[in-house]
Amino acid sequence: MYSDLKKSIQTVYQRTGIDVFLFSPEGKFLFSPAGEHPFFEVKPFTGVAQDDGAGVTFFNVLHKGAEYICAIRGAGEVERNYGVFLSDAVENAAGKTLNLPRSEFIKRILLGECSVADVQTYAIKYSVPEQPCFALAVSSETKSGEMLSFLSQYAGDDADTAVAVTGKDCAFIKFMSEDSEYQSATDFAGFLARSLLEEVGVKVRIGVGGTVRHFEEIADSYRQANAALRMSAIFNSKGEVHTYREYILVKMLEDLPESKLAEYLSILLEGEAKELLKDEDMVNTAEEFLENNLNVSETSRNLYMHRNTLMYRLDKIERIMGLNLRNFSDAVTFRVITILSKLT
Repeated sequence: MYSDLKKSIQTVYQRTGIDVFLFSPEGKFLFSPAGEHPFFEVKPFTGVAQDDGAGVTFFNVLHKGAEYICAIRGAGEVERNYGVFLSDAVENAAGKTLNLPRSEFIKRILLGECSVADVQTYAIKYSVPEQPCFALAVSSETKSGEMLSFLSQYAGDDADTAVAVTGKDCAFIKFMSEDSEYQSATDFAGFLARSLLEEVGVKVRIGVGGTVRHFEEIADSYRQANAALRMSAIFNSKGEVHTYREYILVKMLEDLPESKLAEYLSILLEGEAKELLKDEDMVNTAEEFLENNLNVSETSRNLYMHRNTLMYRLDKIERIMGLNLRNFSDAVTFRVITILSKLT
């Protein structure tokens, strides 16, 4: 009956550190987020009241038509102000999401705008299963409203959810059971991209977030999916499906101050090397070589380029940058240089 209220008080405690004692409308002790038991008696009061002897401030919280009693330690002017503030804060936290449409509720969860209590409220309200799940960030040239109708066809059950996030971007939440036909989140994303193209003619790009054990962590998965989608655009990555794991090195470097990135880049680039990075043909050739696992034959075939032309370009990169891309460690260094170049 009052589980939402307990979660809201827990959220207030997590955010402010203030332990709020919760009592029933009749004065029976119900809960303390810090696990404390009351050291005082509840007396009749109106508004915000204080017991100077016990050093306690009382206030009411209206929840589902009933006035619950709350108390905090301290009986000064500061605590009185806290009482007024916390009364509103707890009521709002308990009720602000209850009447939201499901799509708006899940959108706020994915964007990290909901507390743990809010997410738990959603899970209870919509019977979210206790199964691992992940989020996909789906982008296309199709309006999000149309995309939602397409995506909903691939929901395995009522728990799987598609929601519009922006004008052309959607999110898809997928739950994975033990007998799932998909081996991984990437496997499902690949199936989704192929199916949308073959069945409804819609081409999409999909960012894949990590699989989380509990629904309460789904915002982390969506943040990762969104980051993968964003980085795939920055680096002109091939393919329709991109995982956060692909760009973990990029994310690590992106988190550094830009001045530090510029310092690293200046160490790695000397003389003509800076100019070579402005040559799109040379850089694209090198990137394709890296994408093909340093395989000369496969790269020349994919680029429709004569093997000798490819070798000439690789030799030129080695001469100017001092990096032999046929050597793994030099190839990694080149990849770091291109990342730093784009980030700065």
